[in-house]
This record gives sequence, C-alpha cells and structure tokens, in this order.
Amino acid sequence: DNLTFTLVEGYEKKKMLLSTTPTRPTTTLTINTNTSEHRRHILQILTQCTSISQLKQVHAYTLRTTPLDHPDALFLYSRILHDASMNDLDYSFKLFGNLENPNSFIWNTLIRGCAHNNDRKGEAFLLFQRMVKSVEPDKHTFPFVLKGCAYLFALSEGKQAHGVAVKLGFDSDVYVNNSLIHFYSSCGCLKDARKVFDKMSERSLVSWNVMIDALVQSGDFENALRMFSEMQKVFEPDGYTMQSVLDACAGLGALSLGMWAHAYILRKYESFLDFDLLVNNCLLNMYCKCGSVDIAVQVFERMSRRDLNSWNTMIIGFAMHGEVEAAFRCFDQMVSKRVMPDSITFVGILSACNHRGLVDEGRSYFDKMVSEYKIRPVLEHYGCLVDLLARAGRIDKALDVVSNMPMKPDAAIWRSLLDGFCKKNADIEFSEEVARKIMESEGSDTSGVYVLLSRVYATANRWDEAAMIRKLMTDKGIRKDPGCSLIEINGVFHEFFAGDTSHLHTREIYEFLDVIEKRLQAAGYVPDLSHASTVDELDSGKRQSLKLHSERLAIAYGLLKLKPGTPLRIFKNLRICSDCHNVTKLISKVFNVEIIVRDRVRFHHFRNGSCTCKDYW
Repeated sequence: DNLTFTLVEGYEKKKMLLSTTPTRPTTTLTINTNTSEHRRHILQILTQCTSISQLKQVHAYTLRTTPLDHPDALFLYSRILHDASMNDLDYSFKLFGNLENPNSFIWNTLIRGCAHNNDRKGEAFLLFQRMVKSVEPDKHTFPFVLKGCAYLFALSEGKQAHGVAVKLGFDSDVYVNNSLIHFYSSCGCLKDARKVFDKMSERSLVSWNVMIDALVQSGDFENALRMFSEMQKVFEPDGYTMQSVLDACAGLGALSLGMWAHAYILRKYESFLDFDLLVNNCLLNMYCKCGSVDIAVQVFERMSRRDLNSWNTMIIGFAMHGEVEAAFRCFDQMVSKRVMPDSITFVGILSACNHRGLVDEGRSYFDKMVSEYKIRPVLEHYGCLVDLLARAGRIDKALDVVSNMPMKPDAAIWRSLLDGFCKKNADIEFSEEVARKIMESEGSDTSGVYVLLSRVYATANRWDEAAMIRKLMTDKGIRKDPGCSLIEINGVFHEFFAGDTSHLHTREIYEFLDVIEKRLQAAGYVPDLSHASTVDELDSGKRQSLKLHSERLAIAYGLLKLKPGTPLRIFKNLRICSDCHNVTKLISKVFNVEIIVRDRVRFHHFRNGSCTCKDYW
C-alpha cells in the first residue's frame, strides 16, 4: 500500500528507468495511497517543487493516483494549476482545458496568471468573459481582471467588469473598490476613481494609498498632500504612503515638507531606509527636484543598496542642476560597478551636455549609447541631440539629425530648432517655415510656438509682425500660458502670476519692487525689452511688464518675509527669460542672498552675481 515517490530535477524518462541511483539532488517522500491523508501528502510534495519539471512529475503522479471523479480531484488539480500558473501559462491552459466544471478558484487562478504576465494581460478579460458564462465570479475575481485592464488602459472592458461587480453586490467590497480606484486612475479617469473612493463605506490603508498615489500620478500634488493629512487621522502611513508623499513634495518643490517626511520615516521605521530601496529612490528624487542636490548626494552615499533607478535619478538630478562633471563621474562610477545603463541613463547624460553646451561630449555619448551599449535611440534622445546642436548655433548639424532620424520629428524637436533660431538671430523666413512645421504637428495647439515666433520678430525689431502673431493667437482662441511662480515661506506656498495683484501683501510687494529696481539701476541694470514682445506698448510699458514677471514678485516677497541669509527657492512653470535671469543675478549680489530657481527645464543657483548655468540655458 505504500508508494515511494521521488522528485528528480532534469531527468529524461529513459534515465529514470535505467538508473537506480540519482546523481542529482532529489526529494523522496513516502505516500500512503489508501489513507485519508492522501491529499495532505500531495500538497506536501507540491511545497517541495522548485521547477516546472518537478511540478509536471507531481501532476503525472496525481493523474495515476487520483481519478477525476475522486472527491479530492478538483482541489488537488486546482493547487497544481495554481503553482503552474506562476511558471508556465501554456501548461496551465492545457491543464485547465482537461478539467470538467472548474470552480471560481480555478478560473481566478488562471485569470491572475494572465494579469501578472505582461505579455498575456489581455487574456485576463477574455477569460473573465468566459467565466461569467459558466460560473459566478467572486470578490477575488475582480482585482485580477481590473489589474489587466489597468495595464492595457482598457477602459471599456474595465467598466464592464465594474458593472458585473455592482450587479453581483461587490460594490461595497473594499478589495474590489481598491482595484477600481487603481484601474480608473491608470486610465486617466481621476474623477471616476475619486467617486469610487468617496462612496466607500469602509476604507483600508490600501484604499488611501491608492487614492493618494492616483492624485500624485495625475499631477494633483496639493490634493494628494491634503488627503495624506486626512488619512493620518485614521491610519498610520506605511512605506507606500511615504513614497507618494515624497513624490508629491518633489512635484511641488516642497522641501520643508519633504524633509519632514524624511524625518518621519527615520523616526518611525528606524532601520527602514537600510532595506527599502524604493523609499530611498523617492528621497533622491525629492531632494533633487526640490533644489537640494547636496542632501540627495548624502542619501545616495549612505544607501546600502542601489539599483539602476538610483543611479539614473542622481545623473538626471546632477543634469538638472547644471553639475555636468558630477553627472559624468556618476555615470563612470555606475559603469565601473557593472550596472548597465539604459535609455533613461543616456537621456540624463545628454541633458547634462545640453545644459552646458558640450556638443562634442554629447555626440560622443550618443554614439557610445548606440555602438557600445546597443541601445536604439528614441525620440527623446534625438530631441536632446537636436536641442544641444541648435542652442550651440550648429543649426545645419541639427537639421541633418532631423533629416536622418528614423522617425517623424514631433513638435518638441521643431520647437527646439525654432528656439535655436531665436537665440542665434537666424533667418526669419527659415524660422517661419519651422513654425509652420510645429503648427502642422500633433499636439501643437499650445501657445509656445506663437510666443517663440513673436520673440523672433521682436529680436529683429519687427514689431508689426509680432503684433500680427498676437492677433493670430487671439483669433484662434490660443492664450499664452501665464507665468506662475511659487515660493515656500515657513511651510506655506505663496503663488504669484505675472502682474498679480491678488496677494494679501500686494501693496507691500509692489513698493519693495520699486526699491529693488532703484538698487539694480544703480548697479547698472538695463532691461532687455525683447522679452516683453507680447506687450503692445511703448518702452515704459514694456519695462513695467518685465518688472512684474511672476518670479520677481516671488523674490520680492521672499526678501520681505524671510530672515536675511535664508536662501530663496522659487519654482516657475515656464523657462526663465534672459532679462529675469540678469535681474536675479544682480539681486543675489546686491542683496547678498542665494536664490534657487527651478524653471520648466532646469535649476539655476544664483550666488554673488553669477549663476551655475554660466548663462547658458
């Protein structure tokens, strides 16, 4: 009655028949096939399987010892299917096809296997459709189906699954609702995700984490932090919460709150940072994007483990801050530790070259990416190279790159060319042709191209054409994105728009702007009126327009409210104009203050009348 069953790894059937002494490690188990412990013994064997070949042996043994009409058959085969689905989906489907009347657990197991496989996520919903026709789904079905739909952005299919969940009464189940929030946010339907969250009668920590992360991913950083504050009333944050909070701080440039989050993690989790790589990477990203690359370096150096994302974050962080040599050293150190760079690494390296105008180095890294690391360039790499060449005045070389690209250039690449033309006073007719290309490109309905073309005309003192561009914008209903700058004062963000008069201390700010201007004029400041090209007034009106740019309002308020010697941190939604750049350099010298400005492209650190960008941006 006793049967000895041996799991043998990698043996052909012939060798098993001829050999009595295995030469490889085996697992031997004695099974009593006539006892009630038969099922437990097979499950015990399953726990010892370490490969799909061993699992197939267990399957064969089960077929010999457990007929399909055996009371334990469905349970045992479901367990085998469960283990197989994590290793070999093709084998799982074959096993599934031989089962009669599979229950919901078996269906769920196969759906889950597809949902976890990047190449077969689309089959999860197809299986769900078949399942609904034969057996009623349970609450465990929907998280797997919705995960597959979220990955594929399959909004219609996910909504169908949502409808079935509601019909079956699972709309109040916390696990199903958590999956629905993730699904809708992944598909860009933040309102639907919030609607599900608001209707939940019961919420878990995961519910809050998923909703906070959805807000962060959609760029709604302020509401994400507000929701984090609400969550703290009912749950203690975990590592996933803090990742989202750090990402929100990075998006807002909220250094003080980001440092609080860092301190909270250290206080609550003690050695948490020693093993949580994701949280450490979020800290690197937060400090880099909040203007404190020095602290990011400290965190990076203390990390016990680093992955490719850690290195990429630091390389991109150095590039954003104009610390090109540090970016190069970081790249060399990464390669020396046998961490293979990827396409994101080279976007960072090429951006670093771009921010300093290092054309030869940029082309060298581009060639190395293709020839040495066998990475196929994508649009972002070509965009970096074109921008690097155009801004360095090598317009012909930039055009050669565009002509030889294996893909169609997008509006961003044409905009880089137009920006280069603007800076180098290139041929106006050529600039007009490039502007036309941008307008014909997809996603070119923004104001950027019109503003650049207007600036080309203004630089050439062709004010009538500049006015014509403004009229064209008005006729098409295209509005220039208003300049907006943020400054953090004692943990509170203050927002300023160009010409803003809505702030509580507007009168005080404007009076201090006059003080600043007088001191700047005494230091030799002469305004660059070409950057008031969208103002149809005399020179006095253009000067006033420049004076009220959003970053100047923020700087004035910072000088008024912060203690002397405290660095000013300004975050702007647009690229800083050259006139404001010159003004900020002078302010840093005249008022003896460090000013850190993050514009749309990079960081500028102003100290003692100079900027880390070396006037190249």
